Amino acid sequence: MSVKQKILIVDDDSNIADLISLYLIKECFETMIVNDGEAALKEFDRFQPDLIILDLMLPGIDGYQVCREIRTRSSVPIIMLSAKGEVFDKVLGLELGADDYMIKPFDNKELVARVKAVLRRFSSPSETAVSDDIKEVRYPDITINLSNYSVTYKGEHIEMPPKELELLYFLASSPNQVFTREQLLDHIWGYEYAGDTRTVDVHVKRLREKIKDHDSWRLSTVWGIGYKFEVV
Repeated sequence: MSVKQKILIVDDDSNIADLISLYLIKECFETMIVNDGEAALKEFDRFQPDLIILDLMLPGIDGYQVCREIRTRSSVPIIMLSAKGEVFDKVLGLELGADDYMIKPFDNKELVARVKAVLRRFSSPSETAVSDDIKEVRYPDITINLSNYSVTYKGEHIEMPPKELELLYFLASSPNQVFTREQLLDHIWGYEYAGDTRTVDVHVKRLREKIKDHDSWRLSTVWGIGYKFEVV
């Protein structure tokens, strides 16, 4: 019997939280609901969820602060929920480490689909090690392994959310090939993303903060088009 994946739902609207939980339970997930940011941080350590659905407008510690705190100790996938549809709010959430962003009101079936999509991309090593084919690319001072979602840079393990790692792996797997932002959205997110192409810019910015240009390779911007993993 397989172990159920656990979803932590953080929302101060009990009706919304209960409805989300109901849909996820029907899909054989285990859920826990908390209604404020302080409880979310406390239960995160105890419950150890596989994914967090996080509302931004919470009493006390808001969703942005919760996301920031969790990212200091874990790369667990986070899907943010918000009534705010402004680009600034989406970008801020993504910059803080969220993996996806949905605007209220939303369709619960779509939320479940996105939960499944994110979890497929963020499988644990034990779940991905079902094949002898290891998805890994190596360059001087960096190894990107998609099979166990790990990045080693200059001898140190680099923590990063799944979509950052997937974006880096995808670009590095096709050195010197230029991809448009639309192509990267399609390949990495795998569904029609509700945001805009600035999502890609945000993720590239976060990658550049963690991984600096090397003498042999770099993440390059191709102005007016997109990005490439440039190998010198």
